[in-house]
Formats: sequence, C-alpha cells, structure tokens
Amino acid sequence: MKMKLEGKTAIVTGAGAGIGESTAILFAQNGANVVCTDIADSGLRVASTIQSMGQEAIFVKGDVSEVDSTEQIVSEAITKYDQLDILVNNAGIVIPGRVDNTNPEDWDRTMAVNVRGVYLLSRLAIPHLRKTEGVIINVASAVALMGAKDRAAYTASKGALVSLTRAMAVDYMEDKIRVNCICPGTTETPSLKDRLAKLPDPEAARKQFIERQPLRRFGRPEEIAEGILYLSTAEFCTGTCLSVDGGMAI
Repeated sequence: MKMKLEGKTAIVTGAGAGIGESTAILFAQNGANVVCTDIADSGLRVASTIQSMGQEAIFVKGDVSEVDSTEQIVSEAITKYDQLDILVNNAGIVIPGRVDNTNPEDWDRTMAVNVRGVYLLSRLAIPHLRKTEGVIINVASAVALMGAKDRAAYTASKGALVSLTRAMAVDYMEDKIRVNCICPGTTETPSLKDRLAKLPDPEAARKQFIERQPLRRFGRPEEIAEGILYLSTAEFCTGTCLSVDGGMAI
C-alpha cells in the first residue's frame, strides 16, 4: 500500500516538541522526507528519531522570525532533497496578557514569530511549491475564532493567520498551491506544561483549562498532526480552516 506522502518533502517548523514533533513523525511514517526546524536543539532529536525509523530527515536550527534563518531552512531543504512539496508553519509562542499589561516587546516578539515567521518562510517556499503544486498548512488556534482571556497578542497573531491563509489561498490558486490552516484547541504539549507551571496554582489552572473544553480533556499532539496530514492530502481543500479543538470554539 502506497504511503500518503511517499516521495514528498516537507518542512515542519517548531518540530522539536508537541504538535510539530508529532507532525514530523507522522509525515515520516507516511513516507515524506522531513526537514525538522526549531530554535532549540530538540529538533535534532526528532530528526534522529525519524532516521532511526529508516526514513529521511534533517535538522536545521533557526529562528523563523529571522530572514537569514528562513533562507537557510529552505536552502538546505532544496540542497538535500531537490524539491519541496509541503510547508507546515507550526512554530509559535504564547505570551499571556491583555492589551493594557502586554509590553511592546512581548507584543512584537509574538507577531514576529507567529505571523512574520509564516510570511518569511512562505515567500521563500512558494517558488518551489509552484513546481510541485504543493501545499502550505498554517497552524493557527481555536482562539482565532473566539475570545480567550489574557491572550491578546496570541489571539491577534492567530487571527491574522486565519485571514492570511484565505488571502494566500486566493493568491496562489492559479499556481495550484493549496493553502490551509488548522485551529487546534488546548493541546497537551511541553509548552502548555511550562505555562501552567508558571501560574500560582498550576493544578487549579489545569482544571480551569480543561473545563473550557467541551470534551473535558486536552487534545493530544498526535490528534492535531492527523488534521495537518489530512490538510496536506485533501486536494479539494484550499482556504480551509479546520477546527480540531474538542468543541472549544462552538
């Protein structure tokens, strides 16, 4: 049986943990060559895991908000695999706060990683995706479709990705490049664990976060990865915003 991504090459940003790690591994299991990128060295561990499975992977360390890093990521992908079929813009940060207590530096850093990073990598990937009639998947969030307390910068950045996805889908339709986004609910990731640990009562905060999920549990990274895989292969989907959120945005 042919694997869904056999012969394809994918870049996955934020591949060192959580949703990015699960996506990179799932893509490899489905036959893709995976370029794992992350600002942390943990991306090397994920690439090594994929290699131990007998699949192709490389690690490119970099900050998606920096021009030089994004140029290196795409350059190394093409040098190694000579093509690019899928770009998963997953890298992102969450800095809590409202508009009145978020400092300008935190606001700018959120936008730089969560929005500028998508722009920088996509602009470099698109010439290669034209050749393969490829696909871009932007990882937004359920909060892009609803209000969320103390998440002003994050919500604004993820709302921007929903709109940007639709704009790109229209712009590149004639090139046969599909552009979709996924809106995950709260997901059990190392990032979530770290954020909860910084709160005065982590256990109470955890319960509160779970209560806002209609299914009364967090999502698993593998469940979000399955949605990303679907958007990568669903040839009749472009400009699609797929909610995988346990009913959070209902």
